[in-house]
Amino acid sequence: MSVVKPMPFPNHFVDVDQYITSMLCFITSSELFQHICGGVHILDFITQEPDLYEALLPDDWRQFFGCHDMADILDLLLREDLDLFVEPDLYAKNTDKKSEWRKGPTPPVSLLEYVRDIRRHSLDRTLHQHDTAGSSGSSELARHIAVGMNAKKIHEVSNLARYVDSLSSELSSKYSCQIDQFVDFGSGQNYLGRALASPPYEKRVIALESKPLNIDGARNMDIMAKLAKKEVVMRNKKQHRSGLQGSNSPQKKLQNAPDRQSAPPNHDMPSPASGKFSRDEESNMQYIETTLYDGNLSSTLSKINQTSSSSSTRPSTIQPPNSMVISLHSCGNLLHHGLRSLTLNPSVRAVAMVGCCYNLLTERLPPLQRPPSTNLRVPNARLTQTSSTCDLHGFPMSERFLGYKHSNGTGIRFNITARMMAVQAPHNWTQADCDSFFTKHFFRALFQRILLDKGIIDGPGTVHSEDIKGRHDPKGVERSGRKEPVILGSLRKSAYASFLTYVRAAISKLSASQSHGALVAQHLADLTDEEVQSYEAKYAHKKKHLSIVWSLMAFSAQVVESAIVVDRWSWLREQEVVKEAWVENVFEYGISPRNLVVCGVKG
Repeated sequence: MSVVKPMPFPNHFVDVDQYITSMLCFITSSELFQHICGGVHILDFITQEPDLYEALLPDDWRQFFGCHDMADILDLLLREDLDLFVEPDLYAKNTDKKSEWRKGPTPPVSLLEYVRDIRRHSLDRTLHQHDTAGSSGSSELARHIAVGMNAKKIHEVSNLARYVDSLSSELSSKYSCQIDQFVDFGSGQNYLGRALASPPYEKRVIALESKPLNIDGARNMDIMAKLAKKEVVMRNKKQHRSGLQGSNSPQKKLQNAPDRQSAPPNHDMPSPASGKFSRDEESNMQYIETTLYDGNLSSTLSKINQTSSSSSTRPSTIQPPNSMVISLHSCGNLLHHGLRSLTLNPSVRAVAMVGCCYNLLTERLPPLQRPPSTNLRVPNARLTQTSSTCDLHGFPMSERFLGYKHSNGTGIRFNITARMMAVQAPHNWTQADCDSFFTKHFFRALFQRILLDKGIIDGPGTVHSEDIKGRHDPKGVERSGRKEPVILGSLRKSAYASFLTYVRAAISKLSASQSHGALVAQHLADLTDEEVQSYEAKYAHKKKHLSIVWSLMAFSAQVVESAIVVDRWSWLREQEVVKEAWVENVFEYGISPRNLVVCGVKG
């Protein structure tokens, strides 16, 4: 595709290298960013003294937040024009009042600078008209092709199908490279492949999927979309019905089951005229059940080539067809495998992949031997396990990110908490969304306090605010992890009606668990409604504090997502065989926030 710049970085950077250099410097030098993105967890919010709100944020930030409601705070982080604050007395013109913002104090300078840093190092997520013509896309998919899709999926499929079709046409004209087939990594229900195999595109699609259930579902949708025919079975109705009437027991059913080797013609057998239907032969789609562990597609492509050559008159020595690897929201390392397929397989000529689920990425680098001077995290088994995988297929991919030297060591790292926050979409939050998940997080954090007070979990020890701000050596901070952490998981919607109903539902669920059932029954059996309500009353004021920290985490994690995408682009640029590489927005962020497609093309 003809792109103006290799990725949508903010315009005040001269070029992409300046943007990446600035981003890496900020990620590795801002201690506050490192705490907010992976250095704290909501479960620890109320179990520490002082709590995370006081320990994490500067005094002037907390004073400012205390004078404004959550809606205004979110506006400041996400939408407010920060240039308004360049003039200190901007809001005091023609008045005798001190400058203010929304009937309260103006933001501290350090807070404004942090907000600017996050915004300026986050990729622009705006879908421009030239990125994909007709961005709505909903009217371009025929109803029978859009079967099973909601409005979000229709938008994604129509936009990405149009995008990769346009990319293949440009490859043909620019590099004289005709793309013969599209290989979909993690095809799922094959919504994208079904659209590409249908008019107006009519492309050949190879759908790679690890779950047989998804393939079966996709095949059934092919029938509903009239891209495949349902298998026709010819039966002798009289014999079939009599067999059903006489098969009242499992033994009878077994005896009456037709023997396909000795059955008479036209009895419970496929029609001789049509034969048993093979959807791969009748349509432009082929399904292959496979689990991908790297980008080497030699065995998979050989299956495709064998199938293609066996159903054609072409000689078996023909060159394999040129392929483009595509993906609509590849989870975790699957996108890494797709990008590497460009260098590991000669027949793969281009890639165009949209990632998601950054929490499923593995980590390539071991934990830092010299961690930051402060520590607000309570150690847990999951954090330790995911940070120690040292998986060569994980993050980071590029040598630039892998070898970046900074004051704490070498290489860029994001733990699972930072990567989980990177899949948030704070710009899409509504008031109802905020009320819902702020309440859920507060209930879970407050329940964690009950578990701590009742002796079901270990305490983190006392964290001194002087240590957090780096003024003292934090060696005296105790971190204990003798008891197994409590993993509660999700609860039914009705459990969140009040904190009391939440606690009762949580206790009921934990009482049935093998790991904590006996402990919960022993320590929480005598927990009264009055005691639960007293916890809520005592800590009610901390709900806003928790909401602020959570919002800062989601807001800051936009840089984490941008860094992950930039690392993938950087890896493509480092490969000699890759002629061009770029990142574009391919969906409307308000509809589908994981909207960045990573593309690479061979010369």
